Amino acid sequence: MESGLRSRSLALKPIETKTKAASIEEYDMLTVEDEPLSPTARLFHDTRFDVHAIAVMACKTRISPQPVKDKLVQTLLKHPRFTSLMVVDENNLADMKWVQTKVDLDQHIIIPEVDETQLESPDKFVEDYIYNLSKTSLDKSKPLWDLHIVNVKTRDAESVAVFRVHHSLGDGTSLISLLLACTRQTAHDLKLPTIPTKKRRPTPSGYSEKEGSLFLGAFWLFIVMLFNTAVDVFMFVITIIFLKDTKMPVSAMPHSESPKARRIVHRIISLDDLKFVKNAMDVTINDVALGLTQAGLSKYLNRRYAVIGGEDKGATEKNNNLPNGIRLRSCLVINLRSSAGIEDLADMMENGSKGKRGWGNWFGYVLLPFKIALRDDPLNYVKEAKATVDRKKRSFEALFTLTMAELLIKFFGVKVATAVTVGVFSNSTICFTNLVGPQEEIGFCGNPITYFAPSAYGQPSKSAIVLRLERIEHVLDTIFPTVSAEDSTEYALFDKVAYQKHLDDATSAQCVMLSSMTLELQRQHENMGPNEMLEHLKSLYDSQSQTIEYELLRDLFKCKLNNEGQVSAHVLKMIGLIERLALIPL
Repeated sequence: MESGLRSRSLALKPIETKTKAASIEEYDMLTVEDEPLSPTARLFHDTRFDVHAIAVMACKTRISPQPVKDKLVQTLLKHPRFTSLMVVDENNLADMKWVQTKVDLDQHIIIPEVDETQLESPDKFVEDYIYNLSKTSLDKSKPLWDLHIVNVKTRDAESVAVFRVHHSLGDGTSLISLLLACTRQTAHDLKLPTIPTKKRRPTPSGYSEKEGSLFLGAFWLFIVMLFNTAVDVFMFVITIIFLKDTKMPVSAMPHSESPKARRIVHRIISLDDLKFVKNAMDVTINDVALGLTQAGLSKYLNRRYAVIGGEDKGATEKNNNLPNGIRLRSCLVINLRSSAGIEDLADMMENGSKGKRGWGNWFGYVLLPFKIALRDDPLNYVKEAKATVDRKKRSFEALFTLTMAELLIKFFGVKVATAVTVGVFSNSTICFTNLVGPQEEIGFCGNPITYFAPSAYGQPSKSAIVLRLERIEHVLDTIFPTVSAEDSTEYALFDKVAYQKHLDDATSAQCVMLSSMTLELQRQHENMGPNEMLEHLKSLYDSQSQTIEYELLRDLFKCKLNNEGQVSAHVLKMIGLIERLALIPL
């Protein structure tokens, strides 16, 4: 065995193991068994697509660390992915493998020390904590996951747990299923959550057995799906090459080196309300959710276009300010699994089995067009969403994208596959997905859960726009030009092209500035142009700059790591202070 370990260390890139004062190794190899990373998992280790999944669990009680550790030893640590290191062959960098190791839970469970009496807004503190967390990547010298326990009372909960996992360990369905397998129903401590099963709906083709044409209907549906797939693949390819969405307030600059940091915001809506619309219109929950998103985007964009240049063109519900021909598409992530597999995962962890049934990255994505328009009847948004989704269901696009990614990695390498994936995400506008949740109230390690909000960061940005890279900062220094009357002499000499460019640049700058403000500041500045915003902000905060700078420097100099403190939490706190200090004008 010893010789086997030595020979293996020659083939694999060495993993640095640091020892403490007592010379106790934090991570020791358990076995020489290993498993190569799947093609999709390797894709997530490219620096341009270094994606992390993150789940925010808000609890009704304060979270005690020790019961969490005891629970994870009996559940999560029995899963091979969460006790494995990702190692790379030093002779072949494309050869990545999972190799098992011992896990020190103290290095994975992080508990920041927070003085709640000093917090102006606990909800903002938690939001900022997750935002700063998204600026960092998981340490690849350890298994690629961690759990942050933030015992801060927020508006909706007494404490928050933030579970972070590298996306190469599994897709969203796998990871959420695993987390749910670690929870139990609050009404029955020994029962797993119940996941709703997918009911078969009538095929949209319109053929039935009663008409005696089942075979003909199936054949015709297959032909339609082949045709739709060909169209979707064509659109997919030209999107990779050149077809971009319309530049609008919610767009990011294509192929920009945008920071991977994400400000993650969640909102809770009533599932009963969604079900009411679903049952009344005979659609799915997904149709309602998509229609709701489509309606919200339409109204938001209409409001943003209404206040371009600081001139309010009227109530957004009455006046249509949207330009014609808006192209806005979403990368809709599709789960290709047959079931969530909670029972299988729970049995695997309970029995200590190393099986991985239903585990890994098994998803595709499709380009889903959003119809941006104002409708008199809100239910029309749901009808349009259903028609779009039904059309996409009659296509093999999701399966094609999964197969294409695997083939590109196999024959051309990870860099080519990443370039293709980043191209699709960059030329579309948003990413849209959903995950199934439990039907009952659940608890995590004895703590009843208020809400469970999964998300991700590290994928190409869809919201951040860098003003300096787009060279539109001129709108901050110049007042918005006025348009002369059409019958005047000045109008004949008016540069309409330059005016339109200034108009477009002002729109982009205005949206970036508003997105970085609090809700109260957004309300104060939503009808102002970029130049007016800047001047008004200067009048509000210039006098406070010296005081704020002094307070930040004082906190930074006092920021010392306690003997029992977590290094990562200390570093995140210092990063936040330094970034806030850098924002203060000299």
